[in-house]
Amino acid sequence: MSVRPYRDIIRRKSRQVTVGNVLVGGDAPISIQSMTNTLTTDAKATINQIHALEEAGADMVRVSCPDVESTRALKEIVRETTVPIIADIHFHHQRGIEAAEAGAACLRINPGNIGSAARVRDVVKAAVDNNCSMRIGVNAGSLERELLEKYGEPCPEAMVESALNHARILEDNDFTNFKISVKASDVFLSVAAYQGLAEACDYPLHLGITEAGGFTPGTVKSSIGLGMLLWSGIGDTLRVSLSADPVQEVKIGYEILKSLGLRRRGVTIISCPSCARQAFSVIKTVEKLEERLEHITTPMSLSIIGCVVNGPGEARETDIGLTGGGKGNHMVYLNGVTDHKIESEAIVEHIVELVEAKAAELEAEATAAIAL
Repeated sequence: MSVRPYRDIIRRKSRQVTVGNVLVGGDAPISIQSMTNTLTTDAKATINQIHALEEAGADMVRVSCPDVESTRALKEIVRETTVPIIADIHFHHQRGIEAAEAGAACLRINPGNIGSAARVRDVVKAAVDNNCSMRIGVNAGSLERELLEKYGEPCPEAMVESALNHARILEDNDFTNFKISVKASDVFLSVAAYQGLAEACDYPLHLGITEAGGFTPGTVKSSIGLGMLLWSGIGDTLRVSLSADPVQEVKIGYEILKSLGLRRRGVTIISCPSCARQAFSVIKTVEKLEERLEHITTPMSLSIIGCVVNGPGEARETDIGLTGGGKGNHMVYLNGVTDHKIESEAIVEHIVELVEAKAAELEAEATAAIAL
């Protein structure tokens, strides 16, 4: 019996679409997005939040456009930001046209909910004329009445049928520059719907467990649902939906991808939960290091282990490692090799210096490789 290598994730083959300057699907990296929660009409606040999301690593940001004042503000928002902006449109076809003309890189829309065939054609024309893609966003909480009557309740089959019906409307208008999502707040429902949709089409899929809850429960639900899908190769872009600061959505998204080896950004800290064997305060040290190293975007690994039971082994596998030792003297490893000792009081500052130096070294190597 052949066994798939345990680290291998074989991504589903999907067609590729564009969201501004970001490629989604095909062999493009899995992208991470979030959504502003400011009033879109407050352009300054919305721009500031988008800048914070850009700094956290968001590849694209969604902005709600419920009225004409919002699409009017969108023009300034697009002008003052660099990340592709997705306009969230519901029901009003004119808002979709206005958003495309204002510079949105993508419209989140359900074509079947915006009226007549003529209105759909008008939105598609605006999207084509302005190099704007679309996302068909199916949600278990807002399925069409006829599908609820047919299936009796929100179910994977109903969500897949809804998505394919909407996709057919765009295909009938010769428009294929779109991705699809089938979100639910129930992990099992979401996963099953995405699995069904992945088999039924080759469009890129936007993953998410919608309305997942606050930071802790939402992170857990999203990690389980998205992790199951990503491990099986499904997913081209994602959003972690949290009732929390949108910046946290981006950070958790990266952690999910990093844990599966699908994308790396910044410092990956491997640390022990601490116990009576710890030779320094592991928890406080890691808390401080996470805060102090947020500015590092270069991918690298750092192990912080409180004692010599697992410390040396973990340190051998990381770029920089720290293992707790006796009498306040702890061993520092560089590139997996013992290098020098350090006292407890100097740990945080010293590790920050080492990480910053390593980041500069790796960046220089990358620049040199590009030059060649």
